[in-house]
Amino acid sequence: MKIVYVLENYLPHIGGVEVLFKHICEGLAKKGHDITIITHRIPGTREKETINGIKVIRVNVPSIASRYFFTFACLPKLMKHAKKADLIHTTTYNGGPPTSFISWLMKKPSVITIHEVIGKDWSRLLEMTRLEGRLHQFLEWLVVSLNYTRYVCVSNSTRNNFLTATGSNDNRGKKYKSSCVIYNGVDYDFWDAGKYSRKKSEEIRNNLDLNDDFVYLFYGRPGPSKGFEHLVSAVKEISKKIPKSRMLAILSKDKAYENRYKRILQRVKDEKIAEHVKIIDPVDRKELPNFIMAADCVVVPSLTEGFGFTVAESCAMGKRIVASNTTSIPEVISGEYNLVEPGNPSDIAKGVINIFNEKFTRTKLKRFEWKKCIDSYEKLYKGILR
Repeated sequence: MKIVYVLENYLPHIGGVEVLFKHICEGLAKKGHDITIITHRIPGTREKETINGIKVIRVNVPSIASRYFFTFACLPKLMKHAKKADLIHTTTYNGGPPTSFISWLMKKPSVITIHEVIGKDWSRLLEMTRLEGRLHQFLEWLVVSLNYTRYVCVSNSTRNNFLTATGSNDNRGKKYKSSCVIYNGVDYDFWDAGKYSRKKSEEIRNNLDLNDDFVYLFYGRPGPSKGFEHLVSAVKEISKKIPKSRMLAILSKDKAYENRYKRILQRVKDEKIAEHVKIIDPVDRKELPNFIMAADCVVVPSLTEGFGFTVAESCAMGKRIVASNTTSIPEVISGEYNLVEPGNPSDIAKGVINIFNEKFTRTKLKRFEWKKCIDSYEKLYKGILR
């Protein structure tokens, strides 16, 4: 099959979506399929190159509002490559409109992968004004309501939110019949606790002056939907019950969240909890499993998650987890964990304290294999083209 992917970002840009499509595209290329990716060009990258058997075509766009310009700037190259393609595949959000348009114009089947649908909660979850929230809700509705041959959701929760946003009936709606769930994959070879030494974890604890403290870890970006500030607000209550405890946070310094990062540091100071908090800069991805191993538990206080890579990765490492009981997290979480009310510092604190006291839910580990994910997409494509 000849498949063209329309993606706002691709390698070397790093993110959950990029990881997903790296695995899908490279996996399908290894199976002999002809894969072309059309993406936006970031500084220092070539306009055209082949990466692990995949043809990558990059579109020049202005650095300001690049994702929005990409929606229109990608059209000429998409038209050129879609002529010889069997199928076009895109993802939310900005690759959606050009894919739907070219699919209609050239009578080519199309697929969209939907990672998350925020719906009416844009203002509440992403700290927007009411007007900004309404605008983003409309744009999101527009993208997911466009016509594609099939709609792939990364969890049942995401599928339910997609159907709600588009006003579809769960049993009879057209969108229900043309949608399906394909879970993202997890690299279990990379997230294998047995590959990482206890000595290295002890070195990390010593270097960060954590010593024999009970360490609960947060890692990721401090975006509003990640709920990190609610974990910060839980620190004081946790430290009262577990005096020798520390929250270790590996926080992204993305410019988009610069002001939030500063506000979080100020909150730590205002609440006088600095002695119980250790915030460090992002570490190399290859080192991240060592930091997870160095923690006693991982906390994922998200307000919403389309799939929840952090949860799945921590589960794969065999770590005990405290996570919000929201959206896709209950679908993904397994092993030893406590689910807590999202946005509730007291409940987050209770979840961490219960982990310390050996009180938690225990279930069989769920596995989300990349092979199954790749095979499912291949089967979907073949079904469309049959």
